[in-house]
Amino acid sequence: MALVMEVQGKGPEFGENCWLAPNATVVGDVKMGKNCTVWFNAVVRGDVHEIRIGDDTNIQDGAVIHCTYQKAPTYIGNQVSVAHNAIVHGCTIHDRVLIGMGAIVMDGAVVHSDSVIAAGAVVLAGTVVESGSIYAGMPAKKVKDIGPEMKEVILRTARNYPMYSTWFPKSE
Repeated sequence: MALVMEVQGKGPEFGENCWLAPNATVVGDVKMGKNCTVWFNAVVRGDVHEIRIGDDTNIQDGAVIHCTYQKAPTYIGNQVSVAHNAIVHGCTIHDRVLIGMGAIVMDGAVVHSDSVIAAGAVVLAGTVVESGSIYAGMPAKKVKDIGPEMKEVILRTARNYPMYSTWFPKSE
């Protein structure tokens, strides 16, 4: 059973049809919308500030969502995929974004809608990612605009994760 726990009198709240892997961790001031999934070994830790996650968002295996004490909350929009081993910390991720495997998005960064952060990219603190673009590298820079095919990949990934969760036993 997933570790879901209150911290400092604030506990996670989940919308309908959310699924948590048996070893996922969701603690503190976390609010998730409907149809969200949190996968194996992922951590969503709202102990030092608030974390808000929209609808149809998936936090994949080993990802870490955190924030900075009294400074930087984390906001994640709708239809966002945070891929395996990514770190999203004290930043704002708008709707329909794909954060690639092993990517890091740091405090105060803003990732606008319909964007991709490439696998392994490091989005430095305070960076603003343009809507409709792909950012890659260390530090992450714009490499190109996304096309219709990539927009479909973003949406398909967000749609698929709730479906995948039906292959597993229901969360308790």
